[in-house]
Amino acid sequence: MTKEVEKQNNQPDTHQPVSKDWDSQDEPNVKERNLTANPGDRIHEKSESVEEKAKQVAVDSPDITGDHITVPTYFVVDEPDGEKKALHHVKDAEEISDVIREARVDENGNRIWW
Repeated sequence: MTKEVEKQNNQPDTHQPVSKDWDSQDEPNVKERNLTANPGDRIHEKSESVEEKAKQVAVDSPDITGDHITVPTYFVVDEPDGEKKALHHVKDAEEISDVIREARVDENGNRIWW
C-alpha cells in the first residue's frame, strides 16, 4: 500500500515482498564473485612466484573409493626457453593437456619432453 492509500484506509502497510529482488542488488555477478566448488580452484589476483604456486593444493581428500587424492592447484612446466611456467589446473587445463600430449618415452622408458 502506498502512504496515500494507508491514510485513506487508516491501516498500516503490512504487505512485504515474498522474496528479495536479487536482480536489483548491487552485488557482483557470479564471475566477479569467483565462486568455485573447491577453494583451491580460485585464482588469486595477487602476484605469486612459480615456487609459491607450486606449493598450492586444490584438493586434498579421500575420493569415493577411499583413496586419498591430492590435486595441485598449479602444474609447473618448463618452457622451451628454460623458464618455468605455472599452469592453473582449471583455467589452463587445455594447455596442460597439450603439454602432456607432448611427453614421449624413449626405448629405455625415460620420458622425453618435446
